[in-house]
Amino acid sequence: MEDRVQVIESGRNNRISIGIIPGHYATNHSHVNYYVDMTSIKTSMKMAKESAHELASAFSGTPIDTVICLEGTEILGGFLADCLTQNGINQGQDINLVTPEMNAVNQMIFRDNTQKKIWGKNVLLLISSASTGKTINRAIDCLQYYSGDLVAIGAIFSAIEEVNGIKVNALFTDADLPHYDNYPANACPMCRNGIKVDALINSFGYSKL
Repeated sequence: MEDRVQVIESGRNNRISIGIIPGHYATNHSHVNYYVDMTSIKTSMKMAKESAHELASAFSGTPIDTVICLEGTEILGGFLADCLTQNGINQGQDINLVTPEMNAVNQMIFRDNTQKKIWGKNVLLLISSASTGKTINRAIDCLQYYSGDLVAIGAIFSAIEEVNGIKVNALFTDADLPHYDNYPANACPMCRNGIKVDALINSFGYSKL
């Protein structure tokens, strides 16, 4: 797979990039024809910092108390919070960063010691990839339970423009990926044509089959 990696640079900042590998991939709820590699943005200090500056411009007019970091976006979230406290309506304000726990039935939960960072707070949801919106909707259900107010959504890559009327601000979209497609697992044309699945993918990466 690695020899098929194509590097896609951000149109706004050429120091920010992702890798894409064409193929047939299965997530836990869909099949896609590209694996989007966001490892550098999640792990590289320099690229995460550049990415945070780009994302922050979309939220400079939004009051934010807490950033919920999903799918390994904690480093990016930290830099994003720092950018927001330096500019716009959040200037000089402290911003909390929390990551939900997943329970045995894959529900997002917050323990008693972190719930106070959610109750009555303006929340920015930060996610690595939004392809169908299911993870975001699960996070919205969680926030409603803990009385958090979702005011903004940020993503590294998103194939959707909005969820529940809230715009998904992303560094990369499906417009950056030529012919990106996402199918329900039971309606995948690649499966119908007998094309084998190359790998199972999730927010941690991929496992070849």
